Amino acid sequence: MKIAQVAPLWERVPPPTYGGIELVVSHLADELVRRGHDVTLFASGDSQTLAKLEAVCPRALRLDPNFREYSVYETLELSQVYQRAAEFDIIHSHVGVTALALANFVPTPTVHTLHGSFNNENKNVYSHHHKQSFISISNAQRQVDLNYVDTVYNGIDPGSYQFFAKPQEPAYLAFLGRFSPEKGPHHAIAIAKKTGWRLKMAGKVDVVDAEFFEREIAPHIDGKQIEFLGEIDNVQKAELLGNAAIALFPITWREPFGLVMIEAMAAGTPVIAMSMGAVPEVIAHGETGFVCQSYEEMAEMIPRALELNRRQCRQHVENNFSVAQMVNGYEQVYQKMIQQRISQNGHLHAAKITF
Repeated sequence: MKIAQVAPLWERVPPPTYGGIELVVSHLADELVRRGHDVTLFASGDSQTLAKLEAVCPRALRLDPNFREYSVYETLELSQVYQRAAEFDIIHSHVGVTALALANFVPTPTVHTLHGSFNNENKNVYSHHHKQSFISISNAQRQVDLNYVDTVYNGIDPGSYQFFAKPQEPAYLAFLGRFSPEKGPHHAIAIAKKTGWRLKMAGKVDVVDAEFFEREIAPHIDGKQIEFLGEIDNVQKAELLGNAAIALFPITWREPFGLVMIEAMAAGTPVIAMSMGAVPEVIAHGETGFVCQSYEEMAEMIPRALELNRRQCRQHVENNFSVAQMVNGYEQVYQKMIQQRISQNGHLHAAKITF
């Protein structure tokens, strides 16, 4: 198959530090190439991929001091994609609402993976284009009535994550993610303080979250019980999660997937999380972690989580959230949509002849 993968331009593919969408796109594009498909990746120019790379900006926009308006570059990217639509059997968009309008004007089918959540603004756009083809990354994500062709869970390469048979001593809890209210880092701190556990935290602080960080996080960082590591690379991330006794996922919103959970479990670390969004679909409750109804319950589950089998945590990821399984799911969607187009074209041709 000739496949176009369309990635956001904010981070490179794969991301050097934080960037869940870009990591998924990287795994997907590279594995499709390994399986013999002709893949073109539309992404930032500093991306590293086995696919053919097409870029409208030399590097990830987040790192470009000269960048002013994201929509300009995204418009250029999508213009390039859809001007070349005839070259592809299918276009796979990972950029959200901006591809919806253009997808209607070319015969090449587009499938949209929904990487984010719905809000009052974007759900109106999605509803307007509800007949297009969408892939949800969890069943919990399906909050708007759309033409969902499948649910394909995100996948990682477990082999790239070292397995940690036991946590580091002295033991600690880990939090990894953006320092924003919806990710709940302030709840992670509260849990650590309530239970007396050490907490190591890592992740980026976006400009929009700077005030939240200074108000709710910074005053608690003492370098002893509460340690802030900043934005760390993939090697440091694997070590942070793998050496932890438990990973906390204290979200406050309907997270559509939560890649950190499977990264932690791949390293052998059980996860305690709030029962929101896709959490019950990702964690095997009582086996690889605990799905909780309150932050108080999260704190209470720590002793029980310490008794869980770390090898079983990794096996859960290998069985359910590997790159191979993710790409199998996407391949089936591509084949289904291409066959539908061929069938529709055949019916149209037959109808013209009959007429």
